Amino acid sequence: MSLDAKVDARPTVDKPDDDPYLWLEDIEGERALAWIEAENDRTLKTFGGAQFAADRDTLAAILDRPDKIPMIGRRGPWVYNFWLDAKNPRGLWRRSTLESYRLDQPAWDVLLDVDALAAAEGEDWIWGGAATRTGTHDRAIVRLSRGGSDAVVLREFDLTSRVFVKDGFVLPEAKGGVSWLDPDTLLLSSAWGGDVTTSGYARTVRLWRRGTDAAQAPVLFEVPRQSMLAGAGVDREHASKIVWYAEQIGFFDINLWMADGEGANGIKLDLPTDVELQTHYDWMAIKPRKAWAVGGRTWPADTLLGIRLDAFMAGSRDFAVLFEPANRRVLEGFFWNTGRLVLSILDNLQPVFEVVTPSDAGWTRHGLAGLPAIGVVNISPLDVEPSESNGDLVATVQDPLTPHSLMLLAKDKGPVLLKRSSPAFSPEGLVVTRHEAISIDGERIPYTQTGPAGETGDAPVHLTGYGGFRIASMPYYNASIGKMWLERGGTSVIANIRGGGEFGTPWHEAGRGAGKRLSHDDFAAVAADLVRRGVTRPGRIAAEGGSNGGILITNMLTRYPERFGALFCTIPLIDMRRYSKLLAGASWIAEYGDPDKPEEWEWLKTYSAYHQAVPGQAYPPILIATTRRDDRVHPGHARKMTAKLHAMGYDQVYFYEPAAGGHGYGKDNKERAAFSALGYTFLRQKIGWS
Repeated sequence: MSLDAKVDARPTVDKPDDDPYLWLEDIEGERALAWIEAENDRTLKTFGGAQFAADRDTLAAILDRPDKIPMIGRRGPWVYNFWLDAKNPRGLWRRSTLESYRLDQPAWDVLLDVDALAAAEGEDWIWGGAATRTGTHDRAIVRLSRGGSDAVVLREFDLTSRVFVKDGFVLPEAKGGVSWLDPDTLLLSSAWGGDVTTSGYARTVRLWRRGTDAAQAPVLFEVPRQSMLAGAGVDREHASKIVWYAEQIGFFDINLWMADGEGANGIKLDLPTDVELQTHYDWMAIKPRKAWAVGGRTWPADTLLGIRLDAFMAGSRDFAVLFEPANRRVLEGFFWNTGRLVLSILDNLQPVFEVVTPSDAGWTRHGLAGLPAIGVVNISPLDVEPSESNGDLVATVQDPLTPHSLMLLAKDKGPVLLKRSSPAFSPEGLVVTRHEAISIDGERIPYTQTGPAGETGDAPVHLTGYGGFRIASMPYYNASIGKMWLERGGTSVIANIRGGGEFGTPWHEAGRGAGKRLSHDDFAAVAADLVRRGVTRPGRIAAEGGSNGGILITNMLTRYPERFGALFCTIPLIDMRRYSKLLAGASWIAEYGDPDKPEEWEWLKTYSAYHQAVPGQAYPPILIATTRRDDRVHPGHARKMTAKLHAMGYDQVYFYEPAAGGHGYGKDNKERAAFSALGYTFLRQKIGWS
């Protein structure tokens, strides 16, 4: 039980701020920290035994293995990598040449040792990335967070002398970042100094010149406080560089302005707010999220359209159709690279890649050959700066039983293997199959199953899904699940529920807002289908979900408890009445709805598990875990749900909250391994498979 006395203290649904657990939203509050310490102690005493310790160390060794692929991005003549291992738990920022990288043992030039920096400065520094100065790449603005939070400190770093620049660009901790405008000028978009939206992100873009005070830097661009954020980027692919400004109105809506190379004379583009836009030299590609009526035609949602940028700005709407969606065939993503547009297509969840090339005579098209037609394939440019690209692409290839391979695709050439990761677990006796469940409204819900062949009716199943923000849940190679579950004879399942991006806008829209309950129905349908097919029984199904998936898992607790044996809920969003008032919550109103609008609260409260939980139910055991440095999803969600369930008398509710980690499972591989191992230990024990 928790430190609080058992009380019937459920928040009233229609008066949601009558909440006895608001004190748990005080992240560093003395009372809250004492409660967390007691809860952590209870959980670790119950599940933190010898098996947990062995699993933790096994997972840490996998995450730290020396032959994992060092992922790279090229800047100038160098390929850069950030590397974590047991000796360097905070990591090394390093670089090499592509020729050296091809070798089994590349020669790495270490630029910054974050462990050494943290020790020297007495700070809990975690790497957050770097923006190098285009062209020379001799300076970088380095992003450092404390404990892994989204908020970062910005500091200028000299890549030649390997020291931070004295009297260089420095900005205190805040969410946001910069773009280099020229060698001595930055475009600053940071939630620092009061330039903050209601979502906690930057509201302005400032012109920050070397040697000046950022607080006095002139504002070039500003958005209303209720918008999500303001951003800017420098486009060097045109004859004269262009500055793009973005007003992110909400998660799926944006306004765009095109300005000159100094960031002045901005012109707003005449586009719907729900488009995705990519430009390249004098060409643009546009994908509307909803049907777009323009120029006497109506373009269906998710159609990709091409046109010359200057023609569009002059008023032409004579688009070329570059991609048309079809039933379960959607455009997953697209990007420009050296005069060509690369299309990543999902055809019933199978990867397809096409290249379209514009000219004044029209657009030509060809397939990108040599890549697998099954599994998961992701393609991206090798070069970080588009204006410096020679056309090289890189592809990562994997499936649930085949670890990552990294391939180089030189322009107009087939893929060449660069690196292959060694297996983290044995795939012997395991097979991958695709199935479909029928949801509550008759929709077919795909899922991928990995495990031993045949149905025993008693398989220990690990089931996961996400169902939000247009993010597709693909069957990646998961070393942790492979080692902790599959190699021990278990089965893993990934559910492609609505709300994700698997089948384009219609699939997302069906699981957004009031439809979010449908995505939860989908997940429960997959659990039922596993039983129907004779794979397992409800008590042997262990389900896991995080972030938006936290809503999912807590709805399985309150709406479908009979279909699961145990639940692992991580870094979760749960309290749908107060979510928009906590940290970045206001930015997600476009996904869920606005709880301050009575008509939208009517649907939100139906899947706000914090308000729907009631005493006396046969809820399955649940472990709710978060991190204290998560400044995206407030840890109060996990804390309050745990406290409320305890107060209702549920003793099979456990809680875990490490002090660092951000919106993730830890600040280093050892912490991430401990977080996951604790969850798997809990799940296995509670479904009777330890």
